[in-house]
Amino acid sequence: MLHNENNTDLAAEDSLLAAIDLGSNSFHMVVAKLAHGELTTIDIMSEKVQLAAGIGPNGMLDEAAFERGLACLSRFAQRLADIPNDAIKIVGTNALREANNRNAFADAAEQVLNVPLEIIAGREEARLIYLGVSHTLANTPGARLVIDIGGGSTECIIGERFTPLEMESLHMGCVSFTQRYFTDGVLSEKNFKQAEYGALRELQVIRERYLETGWTSCVGSSGSIKAIRNAGIECGFSDELITRKSLQQLREKILSFENIDTLEIPGVKPERTAILPAGLAILSALFESLGIEEMAFSEGALREGLLYDMAGRKNHEDVRERSISALSQRYHVDEQHAQRVEHTALLALAQVKESWALTGHAHHDMLSWAARTHEIGLTIAHSGFHKHSAYLLQHSDLAGFSALEQQLLSFLVRGNRRKFPREEFKQLPDARKETFKRLCVLLRLAVVLNRSRSSARLPAFDLKAESKQLSLRFPDGWLDMHPLTHMELEQEADYLKNADIKFTFS
Repeated sequence: MLHNENNTDLAAEDSLLAAIDLGSNSFHMVVAKLAHGELTTIDIMSEKVQLAAGIGPNGMLDEAAFERGLACLSRFAQRLADIPNDAIKIVGTNALREANNRNAFADAAEQVLNVPLEIIAGREEARLIYLGVSHTLANTPGARLVIDIGGGSTECIIGERFTPLEMESLHMGCVSFTQRYFTDGVLSEKNFKQAEYGALRELQVIRERYLETGWTSCVGSSGSIKAIRNAGIECGFSDELITRKSLQQLREKILSFENIDTLEIPGVKPERTAILPAGLAILSALFESLGIEEMAFSEGALREGLLYDMAGRKNHEDVRERSISALSQRYHVDEQHAQRVEHTALLALAQVKESWALTGHAHHDMLSWAARTHEIGLTIAHSGFHKHSAYLLQHSDLAGFSALEQQLLSFLVRGNRRKFPREEFKQLPDARKETFKRLCVLLRLAVVLNRSRSSARLPAFDLKAESKQLSLRFPDGWLDMHPLTHMELEQEADYLKNADIKFTFS
């Protein structure tokens, strides 16, 4: 059972939630029931897919790995058939971040599951891991260091209770290190030391900062650390905790074998044995670099973090709201003007959402967030500020947002003024193009109607939409009294021709 120490944070309504984590080594799915502030696990499925092993020198996910992944998802899909789509979250991690054909895989996965696949950034993965771990541990005071060794990356987080303080995703994982340092399958002191040195080099970028922040307890999560812990217990090297001594003893036992193919370690599943040496080398380097003496283990990980993140959103406690608010404050946004633009955009959305198929909560949220951040680029320069705003939204670390969500939000802001951004539009996933073109048009109108930055209320307006047409009507005589708005709307009609939309107003 996943227990939440802060029960008021979760919705009391009974509902099923499902989280899928497409890791570099394995795909995991967990289905849980949310009832009265508590998540109870109903079902768990896990398959070794090894996406990372299928990425070739050209950076492309090969056909075999592509098909392995989709076949696994088709089996997951059967289990998810009776769960509403908005109660399912699926994320891709390091292997899909690295794969050049990640968008093709994401599109194919969405066809299988009928749920968008979100490829998340390393720090967002770290945040979710910490959330999953912290909700499965006692809510005790003091900072804790959480470490998760995946197939392609390792996440290191320092946090207190439910709040992460430091987050980092490092380019080292048990699959990628197996390919790099144990390619020939030989188990030798030389190969092991090279893997350790490789991990120590990666850790140099965080070592000083993490040691300065400090922690009082250390916790590991996910498959590699679980396998190392189980091996230590089964071999009699340790009890519940992973220690420096148990790591050294396990290393000696592994090196008593000459080849990975012959490796057998008590407590370790055969499918994980091949990547155990690389995982052990990474964990040994972590202990050495960060001065760790002992490590506990948590069953919570990324997928549990996804569940709690979804539960928070159901209760209107969306971390993305905090990210947008923090971004607005950091870049000194004129909040009153942003609120006027947001209000106008959402009024427009309310009038056309049925005819333009924009009825989802996500449509409302993305338009709202775009309106609130469309001027963050002014801090950099007034000239081309919409381009600066778009860049910041796409390339900042925004907790709670997937890479695709940031791309879509960036597109909306990039297109809020002047020429419609056709090149950026072409880069959107095909399934999102029409939807986000329409949202972009609504944001553009809201910006135009608030160009004077006046606090005076706009008059009630009537907005009607068809497939490629949009008509705007004001009270009689209002446009005659507002010549600037009239001129801007004429120009907007010309701009929207490039978006293949006929815009009329009166």
